Amino acid sequence: MQEHKEVTIYDIAEKLDISPATVSRGLKDHPAIKKETKKRIKEMALKMGYQNNTFASSLRSRRTNTIGIIIPRINSAFMSIVIAGVEQVVNTKGYNLIISQSQEEYEKEIASATTMFNSRVDGLLVSLASDTERIQHFESLLRKKIPIIFFDRVFDHPDCTSIVIDNAKAGYDAVSHLLDQGCRRIVYIGGDVKRNVYADRLKGYTQALAERGIPFVDKYVITARLSEQVGMETAQMILQMRPRPDGVFAANDSTAVACMQTLRDAGVRVPEDIAIVGFNNDAISWIVRPKLTTVNYPGYEMGQIAATTLINAINKSPSSNLTTLVLKHELIVRDSSNRKK
Repeated sequence: MQEHKEVTIYDIAEKLDISPATVSRGLKDHPAIKKETKKRIKEMALKMGYQNNTFASSLRSRRTNTIGIIIPRINSAFMSIVIAGVEQVVNTKGYNLIISQSQEEYEKEIASATTMFNSRVDGLLVSLASDTERIQHFESLLRKKIPIIFFDRVFDHPDCTSIVIDNAKAGYDAVSHLLDQGCRRIVYIGGDVKRNVYADRLKGYTQALAERGIPFVDKYVITARLSEQVGMETAQMILQMRPRPDGVFAANDSTAVACMQTLRDAGVRVPEDIAIVGFNNDAISWIVRPKLTTVNYPGYEMGQIAATTLINAINKSPSSNLTTLVLKHELIVRDSSNRKK
């Protein structure tokens, strides 16, 4: 069986009767090449089955034009929106994107970091797993001067930029709103406090209570790996509490909605008996009835800014030297908590 011969730019040049240099520049969309010539080159390349040797190109330039992103869960509505923001920027800038998920496990995050290193990514975006306490698995990339941007779930590192919202203020705003609605026994459902996002939201919860002279009650703080199941289980716990809580602040929308629906199925009126606030402003928050009060977390904007900051760092732009970027959040009041409507 005859071995298939790889098509080269010289083969395309011969077919079109132009120079190989013109073919090379045309395939790269060089501005010096006429649009009509570029069109002919690309059509011939497609017809002949030409494949660009990106490996050889990356060896010459020491760039792969590839960016990696490691996230906790790919089925998270918030993370999907972040990835959409990242892709919008990297595609525009001519980069490819490799996506990996840790599934909230430290060991899988280590494996993802190794994969990114071996894939020779030019830069890496990371939102940490819930149980990650050390980041030595990223040191191999940092030693190679490969920039890393942490977003949402971050780790303070002198060589890395973090992109966040003010989670403590967001938590404070959510709980202050419930207090303004007359709630005094407020349950907080949050994730592992090893992660900045949940530790800070709990801090905001505690601060809001303290400022109103409301005592902190241990049994009102539920810490778990947030999910619909946790929301339903928390609702069952609330139904058994005496006196019954009159407010719930959940650190993501899916948990809040599951809690709310379980309470309503048991005959609890929302917001009259229990007012509920979520977090993220996922699509489910305005589809569910009653519509869910939530904190708007600008995920798409976070993805865009994270990708832009990373590309600036790859290109050693002076604007990439920021340590922390804080995006603006907003409390969106809807029917699930609005007793004074």
